[in-house]
Amino acid sequence: MTQIEQVQIAYQEFCDRVRSVILSTVSKEGVPNASYAPFVMDEQQNIYFFASGLALHTQNLKDNSQVSILFIEDESKCEDIFARPRLSLNCQATFMERETETWQQIGDRFEERFGETIQILRSLPDFRIVKLTPRDGRFVLGFGRVYRVSREDGDTLTLITG
Repeated sequence: MTQIEQVQIAYQEFCDRVRSVILSTVSKEGVPNASYAPFVMDEQQNIYFFASGLALHTQNLKDNSQVSILFIEDESKCEDIFARPRLSLNCQATFMERETETWQQIGDRFEERFGETIQILRSLPDFRIVKLTPRDGRFVLGFGRVYRVSREDGDTLTLITG
């Protein structure tokens, strides 16, 4: 197996190792906000999370649908704190309509992954499911091992040099 094939496998498996994603949103006034959310992913690698109407990131996404997200290796599991494996993606956010077939299917995925708490979130009227559609990003496996992720080319990974 070639090195790029090994990297491709590591990339495909990376998000399975974490249960939440860090969100970076921006208000209409340009004020940044960092937050997090537990997530599920579909077969096309779109990311979904429940968003409370009370959360600052929810309002930010209503005003500006561009979001950067970060999946990052747990500090306690990484070999070197300065080279934590991570995946950052630039995404387009869309709010899903409640009670549609797709909304129900994604809700079921959440329930399978996270349990009974999801039943409560599904019943609360201010909670929405947000779909994040990745465009591009970077996958970092350590020092000098940074790859550009291109979703337009079928999740092609290209080593970034110099």
